[in-house]
Amino acid sequence: MNTILGLAAEHRDVLAVLRPRVVTDLRELLEPTARIVLGVLAEPGDGVLGRAVSVLGAVGAADLLLAQCSARAFVDTLGEAGETITPKEADDGLKRWTPRIDSAFFTRSIGQAARVGARFLIPGDAEWPAGLHELDRHAPLGLWVRGRIDVLAGGSPSIALVGARAATGYGEHVTGEASAGLSDRGFVVVSGGAYGIDGMAHRTALASDGTTVAFLAGGIDRFYPMGHESLLSRIASSNGAVLSEVPCGTAPTKWRFLERNRLIAAASDATVVLEAGLRSGSINTAGHASALGRPLGAVPGPVTSPASAGCHRLLREYDAVCVVDAAQMAELAIGSASPTLEGLASGWGGVGESPDGVRVLDELSTRTPRELAEIVQRSGVASSRVMSVLGELEADGVVVRREGRWLRRRTA
Repeated sequence: MNTILGLAAEHRDVLAVLRPRVVTDLRELLEPTARIVLGVLAEPGDGVLGRAVSVLGAVGAADLLLAQCSARAFVDTLGEAGETITPKEADDGLKRWTPRIDSAFFTRSIGQAARVGARFLIPGDAEWPAGLHELDRHAPLGLWVRGRIDVLAGGSPSIALVGARAATGYGEHVTGEASAGLSDRGFVVVSGGAYGIDGMAHRTALASDGTTVAFLAGGIDRFYPMGHESLLSRIASSNGAVLSEVPCGTAPTKWRFLERNRLIAAASDATVVLEAGLRSGSINTAGHASALGRPLGAVPGPVTSPASAGCHRLLREYDAVCVVDAAQMAELAIGSASPTLEGLASGWGGVGESPDGVRVLDELSTRTPRELAEIVQRSGVASSRVMSVLGELEADGVVVRREGRWLRRRTA
């Protein structure tokens, strides 16, 4: 890749279209260009990169990585700027980011974003959701938006309604009533665009002439899940918005879904889990909400229903507030914060459920064996760590090696 200045000049016309307002000076494109590049190089929530950006700025950090600096130079540059980073952190980071330097993907990605009418927001824009600043070094580098770009800028209160994909009739009924009631009260309904609880929250908000926002785990050029393409298109073309932190052309993976959850929690004034099993991804969202000091609510269900076991755990063990209707949820959002919920946002099990393990497994196929270099490039995990993870997964019988390539077992 070129320098950030070179990329901004080369793609000036396309990049200008992506910004929320008219660009008259090339210098106005340097910051967004750098953040798009960094979003290509790193996985969401990369704290080491976040620390580099905090002291060097996005342009400085991006130019340093595009120059393919050494780990020693990376450590020294950050040290001179006031941020201490260990040689191992620098070395691991560079091994994650360097294989992703790809000018062709950058060009395709911004071109596709322009074709679908997306806009790119960065911290400092008037439309940027203020709550995302609280993620600190794990804050998104930028947000890709289709629809109303200022929907989370603070004009209306917002509340996240999340829950199981495999929702029961009970869960969908409670969600529909809650979303309609909150929409009538002027709340922006935030969710993840998935099947089940998410979809019902979005659909009911639209039917109530309310405003709803969907955060996706993949690029917003191709809506996912495919069965919700019509729903997500309606959100983007109505008074709402569809957002993602990853560039167009990026596929949704388990790791990106888990990282996406922190955005749902941070962008909302409160989070309510309406129905969730013990291993539901919405429990991860609840952990992020409480770690940020945001109010957390849970809707009780039948004590015999596994679909509500996660909600009952939140109520029993983690002091979530019991809420049963829109009025109580609205009161939760505008009241005081809930008690701290520790462990749920980072309570990983074995290597297959560790952050690196999830990312490596995401990129393994059950049909096509992949070489180590390809897994490193696709996962954004350093090669030494990928080899370690693969070794553990092979010992657990989750993956198998065939002639130097790796395959995920169908029964894993």
